[in-house]
Amino acid sequence: MDRLYLVVPCYNEEEVLPETVRRLTDKLHRMCQKGLVAEDSRILLVDDGSRDRTWELICRFHEENPVVSGLKLSRNRGHQNALVAGLMTAKELCDITISLDADLQDDIEVIDQFVEEYHKGAQVVYGVRSARDTDTVFKRSTAMGFYGLMQKMGVDIVNNHADYRLMSKKALECFSGYREVNLFLRGIVPLIGFKTAVVTYERAERFAGESKYPLKKMLSFAWDGITSFSTKPLSLITVLGVLIGAVSGVGLLAAIITLLCGGFVGEWVWIVLSVWLALAIQLVALGLVGAYVGKTYAEVKDRPRYHIEMLLDEPKAE
Repeated sequence: MDRLYLVVPCYNEEEVLPETVRRLTDKLHRMCQKGLVAEDSRILLVDDGSRDRTWELICRFHEENPVVSGLKLSRNRGHQNALVAGLMTAKELCDITISLDADLQDDIEVIDQFVEEYHKGAQVVYGVRSARDTDTVFKRSTAMGFYGLMQKMGVDIVNNHADYRLMSKKALECFSGYREVNLFLRGIVPLIGFKTAVVTYERAERFAGESKYPLKKMLSFAWDGITSFSTKPLSLITVLGVLIGAVSGVGLLAAIITLLCGGFVGEWVWIVLSVWLALAIQLVALGLVGAYVGKTYAEVKDRPRYHIEMLLDEPKAE
């Protein structure tokens, strides 16, 4: 029987954590009764340097509930790093992992379908939202625009999939070879290959607490995804330069014709516009190149993505 670890990154989740643990514990027990997973399957709660009582609660749940395991990072490293820490820890302790958020928005009732697809041979199973009815119009439109933009830039990404996914031990072993510091798991996981499957579900409203992805963080996440997986923006700068050069040439020709026809063109207008246009192009190009250089700098330093301060888990039975 396969041992399952539910990997749940947590950052300041004291409001929702008791209900999350209750529901996930009940779900694991029901799956064990059906014979889908082993009796010693676990919930691995990863504390990403929370500033509230999240770790205190995790320790208490671990003492009271044999199903709960805990992993504490030494400091806040962000959702993606916390998720990787949990997955790499679980890799040595289980046969399959399912990652999900602590806010109870992911429908845990479809976990059975994840495992069933794994038993059919899928090494990676993606949880895909069937609809975005719970999102605001702004969030829905920007999300769809983001997925479309990523695909146009050549990134292999699954539409409407976040980080709700099953990964087998085999897939995790391959994933461990991806050492980049600039993490965008939605783009990295499809690179692994193997047989995949999709399970659709409806995403619910957050049970409690505040979203950990405000607009600023969402934009930063999107920028990381684009610059980590595509060099097309660099090519677009060249295309933009050619187009602007062509427009400038047409404008110059128009100015010459106007002068030849007796019209008046203020020289200062063209000078100012051309200077500011050239300056804007240079700044955009330098900023874009700088983003790639900065990411290369971070990768070259090869600093650890996280440090584990403590692991609460029972040793794996042989």
